[in-house]
Amino acid sequence: MKATLDLPEEITSVCKVRRDELGAFFRKIIAIEIYREELVSLGKAAEIAGLDRIDMMDLLRERKVPIQYGTDDLERDIKTLETVLE
Repeated sequence: MKATLDLPEEITSVCKVRRDELGAFFRKIIAIEIYREELVSLGKAAEIAGLDRIDMMDLLRERKVPIQYGTDDLERDIKTLETVLE
């Protein structure tokens, strides 16, 4: 999906990014916020941001956003470990 925004010219200086980095910058901001609002999983947020899960976790940590890790995540990780260790 492609979206177009009309932004003030000074947005690059306010956000401290180059014009050619704005797309990636806003994808990360959107991913962080919809993850914070628990609208998407960590994996989906990483996909939106264009990052792998580890880099997304690092970005969330830098922004002081808690990682959402529930019982479903724990059960899935246990099953994965059991499969790997067989």
